[in-house]
Amino acid sequence: MSQTEEPQLHYLEYYEDFLAKVRVLSRKIREGEWQPEFIIGVGRGGLVPAVYISHQLEVPMLSIDHSAKVPGFADELLGKVAGMTAEGKRLLFVDDINDSGGTIEYIRNLLGDNGCDAENLCFAVLINNTRSKAVAELYVDAIDRDEDKRWFVFPWESVGTKDAIVEEARSVPERLG
Repeated sequence: MSQTEEPQLHYLEYYEDFLAKVRVLSRKIREGEWQPEFIIGVGRGGLVPAVYISHQLEVPMLSIDHSAKVPGFADELLGKVAGMTAEGKRLLFVDDINDSGGTIEYIRNLLGDNGCDAENLCFAVLINNTRSKAVAELYVDAIDRDEDKRWFVFPWESVGTKDAIVEEARSVPERLG
């Protein structure tokens, strides 16, 4: 995709559609053998679905702001979270999309470096790229990024300007084709 070419924006802005995805994901979690003791919302995109899932499952929620990229900020919190898993607490990290896998890979590595017990860790997303370099154990919809070049715009993002959304999409051209 060239820098001037318009990305294919795919708005997921209908509340009913979003809520349906959250309910499917919550049901998968509830019906699974592995049950979380805490939901961890991954900021920014995972915070909204994590709040809904937390309420639906009646499981407390914590949040980690990875997206701001403030040096050390999320890392310090992730170190504390790693300690929780070492104590036996099961933590479910929630994000909106597992696209490249960069976020999940970063979080898993940092947790591992801080003594995380991987048995007590799970990732859930609304949309999972089957070609991602990282695994999300639970998801609602699967895409193949080699074939599906849409830029997904979630309800909480759709309130931004189209220019801001396009700029963000263009910042990762490898996902767009």
